[in-house]
Order: sequence, then structure tokens, then C-alpha cells
Amino acid sequence: MFNPEKIYYEKDIVDYQLGKQLLEKYKETPKIIIENHNNIEEMRKKQNSEFGKMKRNLIIGVRKTHKFVENHKTSDYLVPYTSSGCTAMCMYCYLVCNYNKCAYLRLFVNREQMLEKIIKTSQKSEKELTFEIGSNSDLILENTITGNLEWTIKNFADTNKGKLTLPTKFDMVDSILPLNHNGKIVIRMSVNPEEIINKVEFGTSRLKGRIQAINKLAEAGYKVGILIAPVILVDNWKMLYTELIQRLSQELSEKVRKNAFFEIIFMTYSYVHTKINEEAFPNAINLYNKDIMTGRGRGKYAYKQETRKEAADYIKQQMEKYFPSNKIEYIV
Repeated sequence: MFNPEKIYYEKDIVDYQLGKQLLEKYKETPKIIIENHNNIEEMRKKQNSEFGKMKRNLIIGVRKTHKFVENHKTSDYLVPYTSSGCTAMCMYCYLVCNYNKCAYLRLFVNREQMLEKIIKTSQKSEKELTFEIGSNSDLILENTITGNLEWTIKNFADTNKGKLTLPTKFDMVDSILPLNHNGKIVIRMSVNPEEIINKVEFGTSRLKGRIQAINKLAEAGYKVGILIAPVILVDNWKMLYTELIQRLSQELSEKVRKNAFFEIIFMTYSYVHTKINEEAFPNAINLYNKDIMTGRGRGKYAYKQETRKEAADYIKQQMEKYFPSNKIEYIV
């Protein structure tokens, strides 16, 4: 359970039920009123070495941006929703790349406004739309603080059209298992080899817990997907990812193995990551490898085309061996 050391909040959150609930929940926690959750000068001025400490704070505000972005992978739209950032400290997190040190957890209390727009957009469409509500945060984690995912499922499940989808690296799913979701919620668990989770994905659930959570969700009738993501090409990557796929084939339930779909995503990295990680995690492994990575614009790095193709082909072969009937939605 996340217990923030300090809370920064916009004064307008008291106009919302969730805002009042959070202030009451954390009434003993030191608080600072801010003008804008998006621009906290005190936090922006902190050194990279304080990145981990910044993650112990909680920011609460009102989301002003509600623009839907078209997506053509496992959803029709990426939707700004009830949180941004995370308490975990994955060394490759793309939010760090976008927001620098400001990838701490921000909660937005105007959930009614956000869900209403999703429902209205869904009902106006001639086809069934899928909305990605977890592209900027981990809603399984957030739910342990706000209960927002439970609230969302309860208030969305009875709508006539549409689905919601979200990815997660956390195993705290028990509270949503009894809910009547009507098959409208798709949850995609991100997995990686145990060694990579331990060395790179700080503050997330262990692989065993994630696999158990996938099985629980499927048993509760949720449609589940599995992201092998991000694929990180460390020296022994072939062995690690082969063992991961083998372990999934052994420990996932029959229902999951029969129905789950997969997504495979290769890591992208950046100059920002490098500078923060060097100072915040000086004893951690270096994810940048100049021999197999190349520039990808605006200070970002990706694996070279030939390196990525070799790895993609290898992982695809392993998937065909152990999960021959499961669809791989995409490899990027």
C-alpha cells in the first residue's frame, strides 16, 4: 500500500467528491496547495538523484485535457483518464522521457466528466469502440489508492456499446474480480523475465504475482492480454525470453492459454533516461548499448533494425512453439 510522504493538491479538488475523500483519507499527511498539477516548480528544480524520493509524493488535481488520440493497436482511442505517472520506477518508462522527473503519480478527481465523455463517444459511434484508459498510468495500482477502477467498471459495464482496456504491471486485482463487468473490460498484463523485473522494473509486482493475477482475471471472465514488454536485449536475452515464454506456457491456466492475445514491444530509451538513471540508480545496469542501438529523433534511442529483426524473429519462433494458437496483435 502506497503511503505518500507529502501531498501537493490544487484547491479546486474540494469541489469533487473524490477530492474530498482523498483529503480525508490522507488527513494526517503533510500537504501543500499548488496552482497547477502540471507545473510544480519545487519538484522541477530537484536533482536527478532525488527521482526516487519524488515518487513518494502524491499530486492531486483536476484534469483539464480531455483530447482523445486515435490508436490502431488494441484500441481505437487513447484516452486521458484518472491518473498520470506511477509510484514504480521502471528505468525505461516513456513517461519519464516525456515529463523528465515529473513522472510521479498524479491523480485527477473529475472522473465523472472523463467517463461521461467516453460513454457519449461510444454511444454516438456506429461501431463498437475500444478506449485505452491506462496509457499514462497503471490503473490497477491507482485503484489501491482511489478505487477508481472499481468505480469505472461499475459505471461503464451497463452501457450498450464499447469496451475499456488497460495495461498493468501489478497483481492487486482481487477487488475487481467480483464485479459485473459484462465482458467490457480488457486487462493486459505486462510481463518480463524475472531477472529484468528485479533489475529494471523497480517497485512493480513480481512475475509470479502477475501470472497469478492473469489467471484470476480470466477465471472472473475478463478478457486478458499479455504484453511481453518491453523486450530488453541484455547479453543473455535469448535465454531469458525463452525461459519467460516457457514459464508462461506452464503456469498460465488453460483458459488463458486458450483465449489470451499477445503484444510484443521492444524497448525505446532516451538521453533523459540515461541522465536520470545514472544519478538516481548509480548501481543499476546500463540499458543503453551503443553497439546495438541507434538514434530515433529528439534524444531517443531504439534497437538497430537488423538487431531488432533478429530478436523479433527469435521471439516469434518461441511463441509459435509454445503458444501456436494465440494471436500476436503486433510486434513493434
